[in-house]
Amino acid sequence: MNPAQRNRNAALLKASGFEDGPALTVQSTDGEIPHGRELSFAWLTGTVMTGLTSVLLMGAALYVSFEGQDTFSTAYEALQLITRPAAETSHESNVKGDRVRPVAKTRSELEIVEASIRETVDGRALIRKQPFVRVRATLATAATALSGDIPDYDPVAMIDASQPVVEDEEVANPDIYGAEVEGEVQIRTAALPVTFVPAPAISDKGASDFVRLTVDNLFAEGGGEGEFALAYAPADTGIRDLGVVTDGGVTGIAENVTVLPKTKSAEMAGLGRSERVITVNGPLKDALLKNGFDEQTYDMVVATLRNVLPAKNVRQGAKLRILMGPARNEPRLIPHRLSIYLPDSRSSTIKHAATAALTDRGNYVLGLEPPMIEFPEEDTEEINVNNLPSIYRSIWETARKHDIDDAVTSRIVAMFAYDIDLTKKVSAGDAIEILETQKDAQGHQDLLYVALKLGTTTRELFRFRTDDGTVDFYDPSGETGKRFLTRRPLQGGGRLASRFGNRVHPIFKSRRMHTGVDLAAPRNTPIYAAGDGVIEKAQWVSGYGRYVQLKHVNGFETAYGHMNKIADGMKPGTRVKQGQIIGYVGSTGNSTGNHLHFEIKVNGRFVDPLSVKLPRDKSLTAQYEGSFEQTMAQIRELMQRDAAPMTVASIQ
Repeated sequence: MNPAQRNRNAALLKASGFEDGPALTVQSTDGEIPHGRELSFAWLTGTVMTGLTSVLLMGAALYVSFEGQDTFSTAYEALQLITRPAAETSHESNVKGDRVRPVAKTRSELEIVEASIRETVDGRALIRKQPFVRVRATLATAATALSGDIPDYDPVAMIDASQPVVEDEEVANPDIYGAEVEGEVQIRTAALPVTFVPAPAISDKGASDFVRLTVDNLFAEGGGEGEFALAYAPADTGIRDLGVVTDGGVTGIAENVTVLPKTKSAEMAGLGRSERVITVNGPLKDALLKNGFDEQTYDMVVATLRNVLPAKNVRQGAKLRILMGPARNEPRLIPHRLSIYLPDSRSSTIKHAATAALTDRGNYVLGLEPPMIEFPEEDTEEINVNNLPSIYRSIWETARKHDIDDAVTSRIVAMFAYDIDLTKKVSAGDAIEILETQKDAQGHQDLLYVALKLGTTTRELFRFRTDDGTVDFYDPSGETGKRFLTRRPLQGGGRLASRFGNRVHPIFKSRRMHTGVDLAAPRNTPIYAAGDGVIEKAQWVSGYGRYVQLKHVNGFETAYGHMNKIADGMKPGTRVKQGQIIGYVGSTGNSTGNHLHFEIKVNGRFVDPLSVKLPRDKSLTAQYEGSFEQTMAQIRELMQRDAAPMTVASIQ
């Protein structure tokens, strides 16, 4: 750049407001006043320190986040708590879910009822007081650790569990009487002496008044054939059989409940959070173990609360709020938070005592009081459609909550398995009732009655013993709960992939009639005969692939398609038993994946295997009609009786 250009540029800069000043200096005292050109060490140091502090804070926040912590409060490792070993920490807590609004009242009663029974012991007829155990409860709407180790759904195992029992003892069905007796009364039958003359039932005056009143009513003005005359019946002051009671039965309480899915497809959504409100009616441990806690988590919670609220201070009448959330590794709910509220006798209110909350590492620490709610008198539970278990698991969950023996529960689900699709989800308000004898010295109990209410339909089964010693359960029409065909004849029951009816064919993309149901299962899953029958076909059949067809009694036929392999020995004319393996799941023929195509025909017509009414396996003969009616009336009256003073518990 030549001097002329340099001078011209300097003139332009000066005209625009710039000046040719001295260089930057750290000497702020040059001149009389600062000129704004100084470099301040204080400003520079502050800027650098601010940057470093910001970097350190951001780094610490990222470090804590990656370590799974979300707070700078005192770490739970520093507290005197019981924590899980690192190897057992499962990070069971999951992400937060939407708040669940629907709430249902839960009914859960385990009671003792008493009645006088007549039985024969060593040839003597005795009447004595007998206690019975009665359970009336709504079915569980969430699966917890109580049902974590239940048997897998297996139709073959249910067939074995539902078989009738033969008793060696030559005793009839014990009669239940309405009269109350104290101790034990022996009944002896003797001939009436010839000299004995019974006293008149009524006096002469009473008989005269009765005749006069009858005649007056019969011939009074306005009388006639349509009028009724009085009839005399002596008062029954002795022991009597229980009569038929008014309509009652299983009831499920689900009042003011609106159950809505959180997603368009609730079946595809994961488990969500819900909350239970429970009244303590016994030891705190019993209440917690029956509501999601196991032995390990109970010990952890007690250790966490030891310094603020010992377990022995939680007495009857206390309220528990248990926030249930999904476990990370299992399809069940676990307690995410426990809040304990104690009644205050002075103010007649419920006050918060302590809260324990689950951390991301699977341990419990003291937590803050959750938002206050108005506690209802009844126990309640929020209903989340994503949490609803299958009917099968719900029955197990409810039975274990009420200390029902696993063998009895297995028999109950087996008896209903041939009438109900137990793989469906339970609904709010579904309920169950059970009546058992009290445990004897060996701990044995007899199941006498079970009723299952699903929706608006109630199914009842009554225990009855025939003269040959066979004990089985019959519905009110005298038929057993076991049907002669299984609706889902493969190991585990399979997953319903396609229903019966018109559909768009997954391969040919045209609308066609689907003549059966598709039950998806892993390759080579065993397939069982749905009932006793004779093999008609066992071969390759066009789009069905490897195919077996069975003929049963009364015009019933079943067919099984897309098998990977037909079992050895399966050929036309071979007789098979219910539950016998006839093949293995595959994807042969026109198929898009491993599944069983299962069909049922009745008199040559296809029917829906999951809804068709199937004939019962056994019915009572006419000779037992009267005694079975009496047994039903006695049991129904017993289910309506008030509980004895020695009520075991009201778990609710």
